[in-house]
Amino acid sequence: MSDATFDLLETYLHVGDGPETVLLPVGEDFWQTFPARTDLGDGRLLAVFRFEESWKTRERHPAGDELVYLLSGSIDLVLFEEGGERVIPLRGRGGCLVPRGVWHTARIHEPSEVLHLTRGAGTEHEPL
Repeated sequence: MSDATFDLLETYLHVGDGPETVLLPVGEDFWQTFPARTDLGDGRLLAVFRFEESWKTRERHPAGDELVYLLSGSIDLVLFEEGGERVIPLRGRGGCLVPRGVWHTARIHEPSEVLHLTRGAGTEHEPL
């Protein structure tokens, strides 16, 4: 890993299962090319996202739990579980773990920055 500084809003980290952590510059096509990248199948992706509006999709991660940590702002994390929706309010700062395979989305109440640590292999998205 480089000893250079970086901004997690512009550079993601791939924390592999081995000793390496790789800096991944984020460009316009990052998420379009992500599914085809075989070098990112193992390990976890660490990223920070800035949200100003609620997600228009939901997602799930079949390969592992996801850490969602609110750095600032106000969101409701919505988990779609067998018994219905479970809403987890996150205000100011705080986090939760989204269990492996659970569909989820976020309702944004004010501009927010959210850190995600995800085992991304096989991640699925669908419109709400």
